[in-house]
Amino acid sequence: MYAIRLNGFGGPEVMEWTDGPDLHPGHGQVLIDVVATAVNRADILQRQGFYPPPPGASDVLGLECSGVISEVGDGVTGWKVGDRVCALLAGGGYAEEVVVPATQVLPVPESLDLYAAASLPEVACTVWSNVVMGAGLHSGQLLLVHGGGSGIGTHAIQVAVARGATVAVTAGSQYKLDRCKDLGASILVNYHDDDFVAAVQEHGGADIILDNMGAKYLSRNVDALAADGQLVVIGMQGGMKGELELGKLLMKRASVTAASLRGRPETGRSGKAEIVSEVVEHLWPLIADGTVSPVVHAELPIADVAAAHDLLDSPDSVGKVVLRIR
Repeated sequence: MYAIRLNGFGGPEVMEWTDGPDLHPGHGQVLIDVVATAVNRADILQRQGFYPPPPGASDVLGLECSGVISEVGDGVTGWKVGDRVCALLAGGGYAEEVVVPATQVLPVPESLDLYAAASLPEVACTVWSNVVMGAGLHSGQLLLVHGGGSGIGTHAIQVAVARGATVAVTAGSQYKLDRCKDLGASILVNYHDDDFVAAVQEHGGADIILDNMGAKYLSRNVDALAADGQLVVIGMQGGMKGELELGKLLMKRASVTAASLRGRPETGRSGKAEIVSEVVEHLWPLIADGTVSPVVHAELPIADVAAAHDLLDSPDSVGKVVLRIR
């Protein structure tokens, strides 16, 4: 079974397409013949040595995949060999096959091909668990999304609009802001030139902020919140340590939460199984009817994995970068 493995930590050159042992599903697991995977920032951080996989997870890169079930383990119900699926992974997606708990597998809507489907599990589960299940986004609220042109951002815009919310975004180029507008964002902030705090406060402040920057934006995010607002931190691109002025939170009755998806348990409280079940029940119908669509900037063969990693930071990249395995 061939997969992308690391021969060290560093630049894209440390990724190698090498052979390894074949996989077989255990109890409650399925084996997927992978058709495609997608690039996430966690892959780049792991490649650089900053984001090791959780205990027990594959050390192969890749937090999501799509493909066809080729083997079903004991105790699995609801899935059979030949089913077209995509899956949320803790690792292992950059490979010809992957073993995954059946509870983390999602059906691929008939309207989607398997390449587009590979771009969905990570963004869908991240956005739904944090913005809807956690923060309770509903009609009439204002959601501020930092990095609106990213995979997470482009998906969050569509989900929020579908739920009747107003969406503000930050992005670093007019091209990305225009794409965000096309997806339904109505408050557009170029973070190089404009102040996102002032932009959202003109509308009463943000009820929910989905933040990928961490420390760099912490103080200004609190300033941007509306009364009873919620800041949800899902990334640390702007640093890990920041100063939080509690008085501002008290005056606004606001809250700050931080959450990651990769290290969650499979089952139990806040487990991946619960998130996947909620996504399939509530979000997947919107995917199936086209209300929420995958946003894919490019599809590249796995042989071009280095170029795919570089594309993620391209100023013109909007949405996900998909890697074709088959």
